Amino acid sequence: MPISVLPDHVVAQIAAGEVVERPASVVKELIENALDAGAMTVSVAAAGGGRRLIRVSDDGSGISSQEVELAFARHATSKLRTADDLSHLETLGFRGEALCSIAAVSQVTCLSRSRDETTGVKLVIEGSEVVVRSAVGAPAGTIISVENLFYNVPARLKFLKAESTERRLITQIVMQLAMAFPAVRFSLEHDGREAFRSTGSGSLEDVVVAAYGVDTVTHMLPVDSVGGSIIVRGLTSSPEITRTDRSRIHVFVNGRVVHDSNLTYAITQAYTGILESGQYPTSIVKITLPTEDVDINVHPTKAEVRFRDPSAVFAVTQRAIREAVGGMASPRRENDWPDAGRSLFGSMRARTGGGSTPLLRQNEADDAQPRIVRQAPEPPVMADESTPGRPRTLPVLRVVGQMGARYIVAEGPAGIYLIDQHAAHARVLYGELVDAMESGTLQTTEEIVGTAQVTAAQFRKIEQAAVLLERVGVACEPFGPQTVRVVRAPDILSGVAADDAIGAILDALSHDDPQDKLPRALAHAGAVRTGQVLAMDQMQQLVRLLERTPDPLISPTGTPTLLHLSSDQLSREFGRRGGG
Repeated sequence: MPISVLPDHVVAQIAAGEVVERPASVVKELIENALDAGAMTVSVAAAGGGRRLIRVSDDGSGISSQEVELAFARHATSKLRTADDLSHLETLGFRGEALCSIAAVSQVTCLSRSRDETTGVKLVIEGSEVVVRSAVGAPAGTIISVENLFYNVPARLKFLKAESTERRLITQIVMQLAMAFPAVRFSLEHDGREAFRSTGSGSLEDVVVAAYGVDTVTHMLPVDSVGGSIIVRGLTSSPEITRTDRSRIHVFVNGRVVHDSNLTYAITQAYTGILESGQYPTSIVKITLPTEDVDINVHPTKAEVRFRDPSAVFAVTQRAIREAVGGMASPRRENDWPDAGRSLFGSMRARTGGGSTPLLRQNEADDAQPRIVRQAPEPPVMADESTPGRPRTLPVLRVVGQMGARYIVAEGPAGIYLIDQHAAHARVLYGELVDAMESGTLQTTEEIVGTAQVTAAQFRKIEQAAVLLERVGVACEPFGPQTVRVVRAPDILSGVAADDAIGAILDALSHDDPQDKLPRALAHAGAVRTGQVLAMDQMQQLVRLLERTPDPLISPTGTPTLLHLSSDQLSREFGRRGGG
């Protein structure tokens, strides 16, 4: 094939691949243009996960009739003139690629009127070609409709996810931009149904209520720290609410949504000793620094940035989060937990060939008292030899005590074992739940405490997943405005607060494979918490159950359940040789 110059429309389609990855990319670019135009109200409507339609309306400054076609030309922008301007950009957009790229792979209708004109202009573009231009009456501002995304690049359609996933990604970017600009009023509809709405009050807390509900905002702590020219502000959650993924860690740099693994790591590391392994906070972190100290011209989607002094930004961010959570890493004293002696495992069933019986009789649980765990070791925890076909995957362990209200300390024939009580219990509950689902013996409870606050989008997500939830024994119903009640749940959640149960459910439903994630999330929601002091018999029960559980070394979310220090390792650490 001879070398030839590509036609302009082919060049545009190729270039669009860098900017327009999926429907959420279109939404992001159009909203950023609206914000750069000074909009105080931004409305987004999507259909078919954004494939059929994306419409973004704003009340910004609009585009003049003389420039509206130029706005869709490649590298046409009003935001910079020279390369030096890149060092001082205060706008979200600057390349002049977004509108051109969107128009190259979709059918676009632009309706806009600048505040200086009395008549607006309507432009219809298909595959980069203007097919209609007309004068129309219109309010000041801009409405851009993007239809049939990737209609002329069918190969790109194959790489899009399910509609539900694309809807979730659109919702996420709208929420993030609302967090970045809380003084702007945002609304979002999916297929004619409201999914998100912010008040535009200027309060970040109000945006969190709209995004994640009242219960979440009541557990958010203010973040406010300054280090030289670096300012870090925002909100971060107390240890009472956690996630099993990092999806609610949002980082903004000079108002821009960014994805920076180092900054995410700085945030999560600030919770070391506060959150258990595999648990993550909800954090909205806004970093402000001089424009010349950050390079935003790194990635076509502008989602990545480069700092002049990344270590300083990391340090100030981590310190800001640590200051926010304060002294919460301090170990709790035993008398802080007056109910430590109650049965934490009463809802679990013995995993044997016989019937299902509670591990603790109620009178035994009632008589138990909190106790110091530094006591003489109890008899060894033995595996249940009556269970056929279960290979032993842990040695015989003897519980010695508890450390930091987090780890069970046990001794085995080959050394010391530190067992993460939450991860281990979640492993046991997960195995129990999956076995019950597969055998058709799932037992449910109605003992879910209280109700949970949810957003309209969250409630719709629960409604849409009703069949999936029923498979794991969960049923929910509305209980007033933005409130939901758990009517029924698997008995591993007996006594769990509704907001914890709903949080786990929503967490699972936010993943691409909710059917797999749901039992795992419910197991973690029902498991004993880090920070709970356990009595010796409770620790023995948990270790006994873990010993009989398949794959006892890994929690449902993939984190370790225990750490083994062999006798040889201990001897080396103490400088011992042989038997001396």
